[in-house]
Amino acid sequence: MFETELARIAGQIQAALDEMGVREYGEIKWVPIPFDGQWGVSTAVGYPAAAAEAREIGHKTDVRERARQISAVIAQKLGVPPGFARVEADKGYLNLYFDTASYARQVVEIILVEGPDFGRGQPKGERLMVEFAQPNTHHSFHIGHLRNAVLGEALARIVEFAGFDTIRASYPGDIGLGVIKCIWAYQKFYQGQEPEGVKERGRWLATVYTRAHELTTERQGETPEERARREQYEAEVRALYQRWDAGDPEVRALWLRTRQWSLDELAEILKTLGVKIDVFFYESQADQLGKAIVEELIQLGVAEDERASGGPVLIKIDEKLGLKKEKYRTAVILRSDGTGLYSTRDLALAKIKFETYHVDRSVYVVDVRQSLYFEQVFKILELWGFPQAAKCNHLAYGYVTLPEGAMSSRKGNVIFFQDVYEEAVRRVTAIIEEKNPDLAGEARDRVALQVGLGALVYAMLAVDNVRHIVFDWDAALNFEGQAAPYIQYAHVRANSILARVEDFPSLLASRPGSDSADGSLPPSPAKSRAFSWEAAEINLIDLLSRFPSEVQRAAEDYKPLYMANYAYDLAKAFNDFYHQVPVLKADQSARAGRIRLVAAARQVLANALGLLGIEAPLAM
Repeated sequence: MFETELARIAGQIQAALDEMGVREYGEIKWVPIPFDGQWGVSTAVGYPAAAAEAREIGHKTDVRERARQISAVIAQKLGVPPGFARVEADKGYLNLYFDTASYARQVVEIILVEGPDFGRGQPKGERLMVEFAQPNTHHSFHIGHLRNAVLGEALARIVEFAGFDTIRASYPGDIGLGVIKCIWAYQKFYQGQEPEGVKERGRWLATVYTRAHELTTERQGETPEERARREQYEAEVRALYQRWDAGDPEVRALWLRTRQWSLDELAEILKTLGVKIDVFFYESQADQLGKAIVEELIQLGVAEDERASGGPVLIKIDEKLGLKKEKYRTAVILRSDGTGLYSTRDLALAKIKFETYHVDRSVYVVDVRQSLYFEQVFKILELWGFPQAAKCNHLAYGYVTLPEGAMSSRKGNVIFFQDVYEEAVRRVTAIIEEKNPDLAGEARDRVALQVGLGALVYAMLAVDNVRHIVFDWDAALNFEGQAAPYIQYAHVRANSILARVEDFPSLLASRPGSDSADGSLPPSPAKSRAFSWEAAEINLIDLLSRFPSEVQRAAEDYKPLYMANYAYDLAKAFNDFYHQVPVLKADQSARAGRIRLVAAARQVLANALGLLGIEAPLAM
């Protein structure tokens, strides 16, 4: 916040340094000073300026002492800028402290004026693609896929709000041995048996996939007859894959028809989650382009072709990078029989991203098991000559497990998203009926959907993405701890307070004037002996002021967790304020300002929840 004021002061500092003859001092960067009675910002301008001056002079000098001198001179030249209480030179640092009442008033005023846009960053001039919500087809969407989808959507919302030109992309895995196995099993055992509904058809296809895996996987203690049958099935699967690869019309038609069942289910679930994908890529569409790229990399000398001797096409990445120690190892980019791999198609996808969509940054939201793989892909892109490779990032995330253990689509022991979602809504409905029986009908059902889905989404985002999650119902639906219902309820409390203020529209429209009780925040303690700041009030204002910087931090580090933690901290600060500080029954000198503070808190809670993909209910 206050970028304009700080940019103006930075210009004055630069002018002072120029006047002192210091030419190379770097960018002036402001960092917040921890609140201790006053808000402030600091810059270490004295040190880089003194160091630059010493380099220019070319002889030894006491950089620390010179840094102190430079900071003191700049502080004297600045005086006390408007809106600030004092400026001090502390060793080599320059500290500026805001006038407390003025700062608090401006924080609330900016929030109320900017509303849903409060915290939005300036355009970054870079296009960023977030690739997520991309389960393999011929499965069904489970809570592990949910983590991928909500993590990617939250990141997309955050980076877009922070100022990046953002494209949401999905890259469903619609081909590969797993898909071919499912088609094989359907063709062999289930032809014409599919159910009617979108949800039922997707779920049923998952059972076909599980059986296909069982029939083609070696089991301990299998008899010679079972082994022979399994090997026959495996041969049939490989033959079917080669027919698909050759473009066999019958195989392709069956593949497209069964693929659509999965895509229909995915579309319904993404709609429920509020996820709108801008562009869909498919592995199958990248297959032929990927093979052409493999040939190009062979011609460039990046890849080595060992197919003549029965081997694959591979890249010895460490050797090509000139590394002495093993780090990226060797990546296979085409099978010996000429069929493609994930890497074949990911290279093609990257080329499309960079050349067709002009992407500057690309974030791949894929589980942590693929970390080495993506390091390899990015290094191959670098060897290929794409400068964007340096700004490719793998946003890895841990597994979602159940208390009884890990899930596996192959083994069929998964919890499907639709079941979890319906259970969440059922549980929230029961809680609402107990806690707020007056909320009924469509209003109750709407809130149950908001809170139930919000609980699931937040449970996926409130854990560091690299950590695994053991899904726990009681924790997810907690109205008192770090969970979405607790944050949503803080928004409801703020809304409840404001709904009881008859003159709220006029108070919201008022603009602060002089340092007095005029509808703005309370006056400075130094100018009004009748008023004193409450600790909970100060803490709430402090957290509200941090929202724009938290948006930028979450965007720069690709960490939706930061926003999830911030939303909880803000909700907790508001609840402390709610319990400790009177609002509607406050003295006349404080009532109007505190009402506006509640309105500001409600707005920022809604903004933070919105960036996480969670709705902010008006009642619960």
